[in-house]
Amino acid sequence: MRTSRPAALAACLAVTAAIFTATLPSAAAVPDPVAAPTAVAVSPPVAESGNVRIDGSRIVLGDAPAAIGATEIKQRSGLAEFTPVHFAAATSAVVVGYTSSTPDGSAADVSVRSWVDNRWSEWTTAAAGTPTALPGASDQVQLRVILTAPPTGGSPSVADLTVQPTDKVAAPQMSVQAAPLTSHVFATREGLVGGTTANGHVIVSRDHFVALPSRRGLSGNGSGTYSVKVCTASRCAFEPVWDVGPWNTKDDYWNPSATREMWKDLPQGKPEAQAAYQNGYNGGKDQFGRTVANPAGIDLADGVFWDALKLADNSFVDVTYLWTGDGGRGTVSISSGYLNVRNAPNSTGAVVGMAGKSAQVTVECQTTGETVTGSQGTTNIWLRVNAGMYVAKAWVSAGTFGAC
Repeated sequence: MRTSRPAALAACLAVTAAIFTATLPSAAAVPDPVAAPTAVAVSPPVAESGNVRIDGSRIVLGDAPAAIGATEIKQRSGLAEFTPVHFAAATSAVVVGYTSSTPDGSAADVSVRSWVDNRWSEWTTAAAGTPTALPGASDQVQLRVILTAPPTGGSPSVADLTVQPTDKVAAPQMSVQAAPLTSHVFATREGLVGGTTANGHVIVSRDHFVALPSRRGLSGNGSGTYSVKVCTASRCAFEPVWDVGPWNTKDDYWNPSATREMWKDLPQGKPEAQAAYQNGYNGGKDQFGRTVANPAGIDLADGVFWDALKLADNSFVDVTYLWTGDGGRGTVSISSGYLNVRNAPNSTGAVVGMAGKSAQVTVECQTTGETVTGSQGTTNIWLRVNAGMYVAKAWVSAGTFGAC
């Protein structure tokens, strides 16, 4: 069991990038190159950002104290997500421009994602001034900055953020499975009540979220863009990914080896910590050189661990990474807490799981049942989210689905 940490991450910001347009050259002459506009404007704060501040053109790590996250590494951290940028036409790659300062062992990660096939792709680190391939041609991208630093010392910063389309890199084919990947991984309880997650969420008692060991699938604070379904033999939980860990921070093990950020020789679906613990992979150590003490591939907040799944101890579970495949989806629309998942389409059905705030849920079909009034109005429609499991559509933002 981990101990609590101080609440942190107070300041918020957002940056709105301008729409980029380019003037086509005349066929009769060879004009000088025309650069696409790259102006960046500071906009009002957004909820997805935390513990960063603006100093002129710089985004600087804020003053919140160091905390221990799901990786159990004590550090100061801040995250800023910026308003999506729309281009005049789809592009296969972008060039992100910026300068960074990383004193005293600190780090600054600038990432980009794109809107492809009506969904956001995962985040991809973008090196300054170097074309970054998008997972598919897109006319909309979004930037994110994550700043981390040791408990004491200087604060990292990123300045002069710009983005522009380019055709210098061919985009890789986006691999979207007919069904999202599911893997059997070891789950541990995160705890840390009163602490702050990697996206700035302050952890409350019996909270509902999970941690995965890569920032590529980290949702913004209050967002469920990246959500998972976690199941035991009899119960399921639908939860947003709001923290990074356990053990590693660059182990997107749900991705194919070709696109996995690290540990490319491991099979898809197998966490590095599990390989290290069970097979002595990487000398039995994580990316930070620590001896791996358990094979954990996911951390569960207390409400997920104790209430949704009724776990008594750390154990193996089946995890589905919902953004990795197609299928019906809905978003839990509640102000706090969780939504009960029941074994029948009515409020007297036994609770067989839970869905956290902002989490995405799979939708297999819809049926009629008890009339319920919620954030989406009054309706007798219930959504089947797993075999024998239902949620009231009155609390889920979703379209219309076929009858069960």
